[in-house]
Amino acid sequence: MPSFTSAAVQNLKGVYEKAGQGHVFTYYDSLPEPEQKAFFEQLQKIDPARVHKLRDLALNPPKEQGQAVVEPLPDSATASIIDSKPEDIQRWYDLGLDLIGKGEVAVVLLAGGQGTRLGSKAPKGCFDIKLPSHKTLFQIQAERILKVQELAAKRAADPSKAVIPWFIMTSGPTRGPTEKFFNKEKLDELSEEENASRAKGVPYFGLDPKNVTIFEQGVLPCITNDGKFMLASKEKLAVAPDGNGGLYKALQDEGVLEKMRPNVKHIHAYCVDNCLAKVADPVFIGFAAEKKVKIATKVVRKRDAKESVGLILQKNGKPDVVEYSEIDDATRQATDAKQPDLLKFRAANIVNHYYSFDYLDGMGDAVNSLPPHVAKKKIPFFDTEKGEAVNPTSPNGIKLEQFVFDNFKWLNLNEFACFEVKREEEFSPLKNADPAQKADGSFEKQPEDSPTTSRRHIKEQGMRWVEAVGATVSNGDADKGLEVSPLTSYGGEGLESFKGQTVDKLTI
Repeated sequence: MPSFTSAAVQNLKGVYEKAGQGHVFTYYDSLPEPEQKAFFEQLQKIDPARVHKLRDLALNPPKEQGQAVVEPLPDSATASIIDSKPEDIQRWYDLGLDLIGKGEVAVVLLAGGQGTRLGSKAPKGCFDIKLPSHKTLFQIQAERILKVQELAAKRAADPSKAVIPWFIMTSGPTRGPTEKFFNKEKLDELSEEENASRAKGVPYFGLDPKNVTIFEQGVLPCITNDGKFMLASKEKLAVAPDGNGGLYKALQDEGVLEKMRPNVKHIHAYCVDNCLAKVADPVFIGFAAEKKVKIATKVVRKRDAKESVGLILQKNGKPDVVEYSEIDDATRQATDAKQPDLLKFRAANIVNHYYSFDYLDGMGDAVNSLPPHVAKKKIPFFDTEKGEAVNPTSPNGIKLEQFVFDNFKWLNLNEFACFEVKREEEFSPLKNADPAQKADGSFEKQPEDSPTTSRRHIKEQGMRWVEAVGATVSNGDADKGLEVSPLTSYGGEGLESFKGQTVDKLTI
């Protein structure tokens, strides 16, 4: 990036004027030098010509020829943990552990969101779902990495290579707090109790800091309905994160691919809000690596035809994700000809993906062609004509965001694979606050995708695991479950010592 000099400022002005966005410099000359420098640094990170291209793509998407034909993915591109042969699952698991043992697997965490809907201003990964241990989402996931590294090291030729680098993609508002949280520093966004709980832990949750990289996704300007970039103030552009699809450009811009390049060949990417995510899942990695695909995705079965989720399928002969609103009722209700008790289209997208490093490394300028989606919003802005800040009462502009799955359609079917997993074992998103409670402590309505459901799902999983080895649980837990620490077991393994025992602890 050019240094802050008069020549560089004039050059940048020219770039924006050529793109029809010269108005953003309206107040530049009247600003104090420190504010000029900060504004210059913000503006030079944005390519107005690229933003114009993205806006045009969003408002004028390529028209599909003829009527779209949707079908489930072919059997050759799918597998299911539910009905695969045990020997296949074991082979994938062994292969995945071997790849981890060679240091060829990295993990990318999508962690840009704040816990606003949960009543928290902190990054969502800092959220405590009130497990007996009070472990946050970040800690749970870090410990899963520690455990799977340990499992891989036991069978590795060189155990020291069994290291999984963790790349955490944050947003502008969450980067600083995330870095502080990993360093055990106090967060203003957390309560005294929450800060005290974090202070009892260890930096980076026991991971080697050199194997954890916290980076930041990009932003895109907020745009008026007639295509002008909006100012948040005299010295700042109004911007919004570029969506989870901004991952691909951020991997390039933030130097992540360069960090991966020496050793990494396989990448697992997932969202921070899924407390059941099997981080660096050896079975999934082994399945995708064996198939030699560029991208693979995990799915769960739709609960029923009415569940509002995106579906993984093939559209006009290409892998794709189709949103609930894009398909008609007859398609939603259709049943599988081979298994009539199942829906024909049942592969629910959970944003949990595998990538080959070669694919991500070879995307090049294609990251700028990922089709953005338009969100019409009420966007506070600084009016350059009136010289005042405005808080609109109705939508006055658009935000552009890219979706991480919109490149699936660029692949051929033999370059893509879909892996079905059990919802109760691998998917419990944290989206909503718990409902209000009645005087007796019960909820006014059923919690859905909330701290309570996340906590219960972890405890129910732990209960299943110990009961499967012949243990009994009698611990008085309020949720009638058991928390099994990821450091004790990654996926239900290693619990044989509890056979025949009665577990009376809340967590093991």
